[in-house]
Amino acid sequence: MCGITGIFDLRGQRELDRGTLARMNESQHHRGPDEGGTHLEPGLGLGHRRLSIIDLSTGQQPLYNEDKSVCVVFNGEIYNYQELIPELLSLGHVFHTRSDTEVIVHAWESWGEACVQRFRGMFAFALWDRNRQTLFLARDRLAVKPLFYAHLADGLFLFGSELKSLLAHGGLPREIDPLAVEEYFALGYVAEPRTIFCQARKLPPGHTLTLRRGQPPAEPKAYWDLRFSLHQPLALEEACDELNKRLRESVRLRMISEVPLGAFLSGGVDSSAVVALMAGLSPAPVNTCSIAFDDPAFDEAKFARIVADRYQTNHHCEMVASDDFDLVDTLARLYDEPYADSSAIPTYRVCQLARQHVTVALSGDGGDETFGGYRRYRLHMMEERMRSALPLALRRPLFGLLGRVYPKADWAPRVFRAKTTFEGMARTAVEAYFHSVSILRAPMRRQLFTDRFRRQIGGYSAEEVFRSHAQRAATDDPLALIQYLDLKTYLVGDINTKVDRASMAHSLEVREPLMDHELVEWMATLPSALKLRSQEGKFLLKKAMEPSLPYDVLYRPKMGFAVPLARWFRGPLKERIRQAVLGPRLAETGWFDQAYLRQVVDAHQSGTADHSAPLWTVLMFDAFLRNVLDSTTDPAETRANANAVV
Repeated sequence: MCGITGIFDLRGQRELDRGTLARMNESQHHRGPDEGGTHLEPGLGLGHRRLSIIDLSTGQQPLYNEDKSVCVVFNGEIYNYQELIPELLSLGHVFHTRSDTEVIVHAWESWGEACVQRFRGMFAFALWDRNRQTLFLARDRLAVKPLFYAHLADGLFLFGSELKSLLAHGGLPREIDPLAVEEYFALGYVAEPRTIFCQARKLPPGHTLTLRRGQPPAEPKAYWDLRFSLHQPLALEEACDELNKRLRESVRLRMISEVPLGAFLSGGVDSSAVVALMAGLSPAPVNTCSIAFDDPAFDEAKFARIVADRYQTNHHCEMVASDDFDLVDTLARLYDEPYADSSAIPTYRVCQLARQHVTVALSGDGGDETFGGYRRYRLHMMEERMRSALPLALRRPLFGLLGRVYPKADWAPRVFRAKTTFEGMARTAVEAYFHSVSILRAPMRRQLFTDRFRRQIGGYSAEEVFRSHAQRAATDDPLALIQYLDLKTYLVGDINTKVDRASMAHSLEVREPLMDHELVEWMATLPSALKLRSQEGKFLLKKAMEPSLPYDVLYRPKMGFAVPLARWFRGPLKERIRQAVLGPRLAETGWFDQAYLRQVVDAHQSGTADHSAPLWTVLMFDAFLRNVLDSTTDPAETRANANAVV
């Protein structure tokens, strides 16, 4: 795993400053502490930080073709590179390394922009072709690896694995995008392709960007999308056999490494399945790592131990205190933009533990989206059956009124919250799903933001992110639709972002076999009844793994990787949350209604409501302002940029 960065002069061949390129590259040192390299020529600079995984002796980057007219910097892994090498050799290419990086160079020479169609892996890369005066950027299909970019007013184009490398250039304005703030407070992250800054963007998943010197900036171009055809009605036994075969192949490809390798083991279905498959493929015991919590309500360690004992793994478990909340500022600096998934704390800790024993770890991420495992899927499908019984023209006024007048019951399980059900019934399927996953729902965001800030947003709602994806989903199956939405939003913006930054903070490479695009494509051909059946999520995966995993691991209630926010904000973080939420920094932006913020804090700390998730979201926004904006600009510029939004 690595970090890449660069500068490209779209207008000409200006001399670029070597020190600026070095500063951008060094800002991502944590992503690749083993080696660093740069390439500089008139009008172009490429930088690379390397974490050595494959071809340790000759895989340095930037890497070139035979005459050095093509150069690449690459972050990720091409898992099928060994299959592509013979084909490229037969086309006359000469290899000087044993690395997957060199495959990218020669694949570009042979297949041009279509080369990405041949790659099976997680990747973000930038390739310079001097003869064509072309810079080509690509990001993998499910956006496991990040790639940020910005077009500056002076004609320079910047890119990097993290926003901090663009900020290190010094030319990127720190003006905050008000629409990104709306998305953040709805979703807990800024959705692709937007970033928190007006002029910076994320390259969307499954997209490329081709820039040619002397031509206007191009727009990203999609090379892949997922289609839920659901056309393959296999018998259960046949589907289980095929799934096991595909899972083994995906795990096998991700076990190729020249450095110590292991796996995360939470005790949940997904990570346990990955470990079971690894054990069947490895002649030596698998290295496994898990986190235990001192609060039994959040601890899954005993289930991880059951799997570890069954497969005789080299298991490493570390106790984390339930009051492990000292990472707030560290997380803000890692993510570079507001990010509000509190499970980033235990994820950071398990990556920290894993790096003490391995350099590469396999995870179970992507299993819920691929196999239909989220509890919210079951609830959405229950609501969808009720919605289908009445037309929207009747539902919207009737249940809209009931949703407005019925009292909230945040303390109750969602299935018993009539207000939530009424609100969902008054909406379309897409509106209802967005409403259900929002951290601060629309009424709360309306009260949170000041009138001036709402005018700046101009009527925009983060719901538009879901609507735009839904238009491309090409399915009317209710489960497939929300799986597609999660694959485009939550998986990319939340899960993959969390794991990438937490792992790279410790120079750890994480590989996700359940996000193999060929596996995901095959699952999208299967009927939804094989994913969610009789309120049992991940039905097919669990049936396929029954011979390999204990019943209590497969069929116990899902816990998630959570932290006790509600208790923190009424106990050890009581004063800290009040100081942050009601402090001068948020007030000076002019974006937030201070009276409403006080009302939210008071209601939570009095125990009359659980506002822990919204309060964490506000806390992490404050941490972003302090640790990213304030650390990269002088206070006067920070305030000016904040005021420019309102």
